[in-house]
Amino acid sequence: MKKLLSFLTALALTLGFFSTALAQPTGNTKVVYHIDDAETQGLKGLRNIRNHLDTSPNTMIIVVTHANGVDLLMEGAKDKKNNVEYAPLVGALKSRGVKFEVCEITLKNRNLKKDQFTLDADFTPSGVVRVADLQYKDGFAYIKP
Repeated sequence: MKKLLSFLTALALTLGFFSTALAQPTGNTKVVYHIDDAETQGLKGLRNIRNHLDTSPNTMIIVVTHANGVDLLMEGAKDKKNNVEYAPLVGALKSRGVKFEVCEITLKNRNLKKDQFTLDADFTPSGVVRVADLQYKDGFAYIKP
């Protein structure tokens, strides 16, 4: 009886270890950065993303902007406090594989046109839906700088 109990305990522990190992994610980390206010999140968010990639260069990062966050990707946009242009910082991150997306609902609501944005910007029908889908369907971690 003791041998059977020992065997069953060992089996349960082994299965527990295997299920934990199998539950661990594989591949590169995937992160969505959510920016809805360029003035308060722009420079900080871009700096966070640069630091993120410096530490973990294989991370897949998508930046989703909506509301006032889309200002980050507009031609000639600058951080008002530091007078720093966003475009060179965005371009440098884009060259490292970061994808930048602009919410088309925001374009409509603010009467903006796609040609007002840098060439580094892609567009998504809804920023909020995109963030939710990336988290739920695609397993992206969520960061809001």
